[in-house]
Amino acid sequence: MFDIAGTIREISILAVPFLLAITCHEAAHGYAAYLLGDPTAKMAGRLTLNPLRHLDPLGTLALILTRMIGWAKPVPVDPRYFKNPQRDMMLVSIAGPAANMLLAIMFAVVLNVLLGLDIRGYSETTLTILEPTAIISKAGVIINLALCFFNLLPIPPLDGSKIIAGFLPRETAYKFMSFRYGFIIVIVLAMLGLLGKTISPAISFFYNLLIF
Repeated sequence: MFDIAGTIREISILAVPFLLAITCHEAAHGYAAYLLGDPTAKMAGRLTLNPLRHLDPLGTLALILTRMIGWAKPVPVDPRYFKNPQRDMMLVSIAGPAANMLLAIMFAVVLNVLLGLDIRGYSETTLTILEPTAIISKAGVIINLALCFFNLLPIPPLDGSKIIAGFLPRETAYKFMSFRYGFIIVIVLAMLGLLGKTISPAISFFYNLLIF
């Protein structure tokens, strides 16, 4: 029987780290582009930490179904503003996963502190705050690592493909980024269970590295 209460509880735990993860990911893309001379994201109101400006219904549904992977609306970037479009686009692409890795480290710091506490001296009221915080922090580490490595996959239009394109000859990079079936590949990989198997080793390695 479908556990509605359990599902609601799990979604409520995932909500905070997921919203923070996708918001900072997209804002990092936009801010990096802005620093490199592209005002497009700023003019679109996407240099904000308001998650409602970044939420994508399908990406949010994907998180609910997979409990790990989701995405936001891509921040608009216009490479014509860049001095070196190929290089600068690569830097903008790196900014999103880098933001997720930084958030994973921050959540890990909180979780390590909580795991190191001797809970025997705390009241029940305090524990009702510490326990959910620890659970959310753990979810924050996992979700941010998952989003980081998911987006680093070299499949257009994910960030990893744009990073690789930055190292390719211009004509080859253009042909590579013109591939239009990337998300179909991602969906097929997810349905076959291969997407999780692809990024799980990296998630596990960095989780064990961050959590003492």
